[in-house]
Amino acid sequence: MSARITKAIFPVGGLGTRFLPATKSMPKEMLPVVDKPLIQYAVEEAAEAGITEFIFVTGRGKTAIEDHFDHSTEIEDTLEKRGKDDGLTAVRGMMKPPGSVAYIRQQEPAGLGHAIWCARHYTNGEPVAVLLADDLIQPDKGGVGCLKQMVAAWQETGGNMVAAMDVAKEKTASYGIITPGVVDGALTEVKGLIEKPHPDDAPSTLAVVGRYILEPGVFGELEKMERGTGGEIQITDSLARRIGHVPFFSHQFSGTRFDCGSKLGFLQANISYALSRDDLADRLEPWLKSLNQ
Repeated sequence: MSARITKAIFPVGGLGTRFLPATKSMPKEMLPVVDKPLIQYAVEEAAEAGITEFIFVTGRGKTAIEDHFDHSTEIEDTLEKRGKDDGLTAVRGMMKPPGSVAYIRQQEPAGLGHAIWCARHYTNGEPVAVLLADDLIQPDKGGVGCLKQMVAAWQETGGNMVAAMDVAKEKTASYGIITPGVVDGALTEVKGLIEKPHPDDAPSTLAVVGRYILEPGVFGELEKMERGTGGEIQITDSLARRIGHVPFFSHQFSGTRFDCGSKLGFLQANISYALSRDDLADRLEPWLKSLNQ
């Protein structure tokens, strides 16, 4: 494949009700893992993979995300005057070039597929990545991010691609589940895709997690506004209808995925990321061990 993926969609319109009251006035995507919000991890992963255009699909109460990726002259001036170079580098280093970030309102909570469809005019008929900030994927030590792994694989396959991981059979009702075909290393041919099947009906335990590479034909399927599980417009349904028209593979990434849409996953992510940092691990690890004594 000679095409490049330069655009990414970040659906960030969810209400985050599982984290109330913390998310009553703060977007769930702004919840911090150690010292960076979830959405910043997703943006950094996208940038590492070669993304240069960042499209956020937002909703009411999400202006904090827009502010986060904009200049704050008061903070920057104060840091500069006080000689806090590390802080100044941190806040300026996350800035993207003018015109590379776009925001669009979803306006109604009609599902992930609907959120992605709302960004259709920004994709310009090109393949596009989609990242869900709730799914925080920590790279292996010395490794690269999930999306960069997927982009490298997609260069060989084209078509549609989803990130995937094995889950316990009883957990299949919480995921889009793949009917697998030919397996080639980390890649598995997707022969079918079903959203949140009962464990007894699940075709496998290979589950889709929040990273996608979509070819333009998916938007034609989303345009039909067909509602699926939960009465919502599901991206998995549109992907399934493209099977047989374009290649479709799942990619079992290297790294650790944390479901930061759940309280337990969010806490686990904070601990894991803190333990990976030289400035925190030496003090945190002994304290964690002391809890078991």
